[in-house]
Amino acid sequence: MSQAFTIHDVARLAGVSAMTVSRALNHPERVSPAMHAKVQEAVQRTGFVPNGMAGSLRSSRARLVAAVLPTLVGPVFQETIQSLNQALDAKGYQLMIGQSGYDALREDALLDAIIRRRPDGIVLTGIMHSPAGRRQLLASGIPVVETWDLTPTPIDMLVGFSNEGIGASVCAYLHQRGYRRTALLCGSDERARRRSDGFRRMSRTLGLEAELPTYLAPPPTTLGSGRAGLAQLLNHPEGIDSVFCSSDMLALGVLIEAQARGIAVPQQLAIVGLGDMEFAASLQPALTTVRIDGTRIGQTAAQYIVDRAEGRTVAQPIVDIGFSIVERGTA
Repeated sequence: MSQAFTIHDVARLAGVSAMTVSRALNHPERVSPAMHAKVQEAVQRTGFVPNGMAGSLRSSRARLVAAVLPTLVGPVFQETIQSLNQALDAKGYQLMIGQSGYDALREDALLDAIIRRRPDGIVLTGIMHSPAGRRQLLASGIPVVETWDLTPTPIDMLVGFSNEGIGASVCAYLHQRGYRRTALLCGSDERARRRSDGFRRMSRTLGLEAELPTYLAPPPTTLGSGRAGLAQLLNHPEGIDSVFCSSDMLALGVLIEAQARGIAVPQQLAIVGLGDMEFAASLQPALTTVRIDGTRIGQTAAQYIVDRAEGRTVAQPIVDIGFSIVERGTA
């Protein structure tokens, strides 16, 4: 559990009074440039974030939890957010959502605004944050749960799974079923790249080609990116017999493009997606995909935040929920 730095800590480091720090942060025109620079240096060294709610009439916790998502458009996170919202609501907490747009600077700006409002907890998507963002979160003392990824060194708490493990498992799955010329159609975000890296490492382990045909799609990935990606991958001189897509939306686009070109699935081309979206089982053929238990992620993250906000210890702050490959008609 991280310890929040206070205005008094900043004051001691800067060698000034807490009132001077407050004045420098809130009314910089009232202090000298040298004094302002000294206070700012102390703020940067501690990661201190001023409380934007200070001076309000609140006499109790905000009962507010903030979640930062890379996108509000892609459906892959909807199950997690719905579950998180329902679990928090049942405990009397409200959920506030921000969109980072897969951009580290945007996430830093969101985190700064969120921390100033002193929510009872923050839920993040992924583990890749800028050094400045990580420092702010650690210094804030606010309970943090990272999700949709895995690391032994989270900021605070973590509920996720191994993206590298997903890639390796899908590679082994396709290899076991006789596919030897797999292409990768993935988003250019960090989590999707790690799935591809896991796939490539397993490909080398199995004695297959590690430099696989690859198409990178800008996130959030779309059906159109899937169609365009397959169109390009089909030009590979050695041909392809299967495609691993980093989202079900990409996989749906691949399936549509394959059918438009008269390519039989899975006889001529196998397709594996990720997310097990609601439409996956209803396609013809139904989509083979990787299932992530988004409901469990949301419920566990909510319970962790509430426990910490109410002074209870979280016995197991890192949980690997794993994943499963749902075998259907496309592979």
